[in-house]
Amino acid sequence: MLKTLYGDENGAIISAELVLVLTVLVLGVIVGLSEVAVAVNTELNDLSNAIGRLDQSYCFTGFKAYSYGKLKSHVSGSSYKDSIDDCDVNGSCELVCGANSVGYSEGN
Repeated sequence: MLKTLYGDENGAIISAELVLVLTVLVLGVIVGLSEVAVAVNTELNDLSNAIGRLDQSYCFTGFKAYSYGKLKSHVSGSSYKDSIDDCDVNGSCELVCGANSVGYSEGN
């Protein structure tokens, strides 16, 4: 029975056809993974631009508290103005070729 199974050629795939099909499959997988890598890099670039555009400026006023005419506590106010850094907006150095860059000017 094993000899009959070994000699049976019904439904056999010719090796040249198998090589062609596998070559097309491998090339398709390579192109697909390349596109996935470009999409991931583009989204990470968008995320880094969003984080860079966060404004960290803050301001709070101080206060004084008196008790029976004497100064009990005092806190000075403070403020910080976040200036634009070179790396805040990645409009000039895209990580992925062909990605659309978002223009940014200091007046915005």
